[in-house]
Amino acid sequence: MATIESIQNAYIDYVLTEGEQPKSVYIFAKQNEMSEAEFYQFYGSFEAVEQGIWAGFANKTLAEIRAQEVWEGYTSREKALSFFYGFFELIKSSRSFAVYSIKKQPKGFTTPKVFAPLKDIFEGFADEIMKEGIESTELSDRKYFSKKYKDALWVQFVFILNFWINDNSAGFEKTDEAIEKGINVTFDLFQRSPIDNLFEYGKFLVQNGGIKDKMGF
Repeated sequence: MATIESIQNAYIDYVLTEGEQPKSVYIFAKQNEMSEAEFYQFYGSFEAVEQGIWAGFANKTLAEIRAQEVWEGYTSREKALSFFYGFFELIKSSRSFAVYSIKKQPKGFTTPKVFAPLKDIFEGFADEIMKEGIESTELSDRKYFSKKYKDALWVQFVFILNFWINDNSAGFEKTDEAIEKGINVTFDLFQRSPIDNLFEYGKFLVQNGGIKDKMGF
C-alpha cells in the first residue's frame, strides 16, 4: 500500500536516476506497483510531491530542535541558529535531490511554487521567535520594520540554501561559517542600536517641541 513516505522515496529515486520527472502519474504508479488512485490519495501532482519533501525537511528539523532540553532557554538568535544548522545537517543525506530540485527552478525574485509550503512553515517559525525576541527585549521593536524581520530571515535562508548547493568544502564547513556569520549579522541589525536611540531622541524632541522656544533658540 502506498504511503507519503513511499511515494516521496520512489519519486526521489526516479528523478535522480532519470534526471527528470516521470512522464505521467500512470507510468510512475505502474513502475511502483500502485494505482493512480493511490497516488492521488496523497498528492495531486509531482510538484506537490516535491513541495511535500521540502516541507517535510522543515517540519522534521523543527521537531528535532524543539525536542532538545535546552530549547526553552535559547534566545531568539540561538533558536534561529539551531534551525539553520539542523536543517542543513538534515538535508546533507538528500543533497543530490536538493541540488536537482533547486537548479531546475526558474530564476527570479519570487519564491518558486515548490518552496511555497516550506516558506510558510519557515515564516511561521521565524515570526514566533521574533515575537519572543521583542517581548524579551532581545530585539528592538521598530514600528513597521519589526513585521519585516521574518522576511529578512527568509532572505538569509534562501541565500544560504543557494550557497550550500555550490559549496565544495569538506563537510560543507563553509556553509556552517556562512550560517554563523549571516545569522549573527542579521540579528545584530534586529537589536537595539545607536540609530534607535537617535530615533527615540528625535521623537522626544517632536513631542516636546515647546522646549525649543523656552530655551530661546
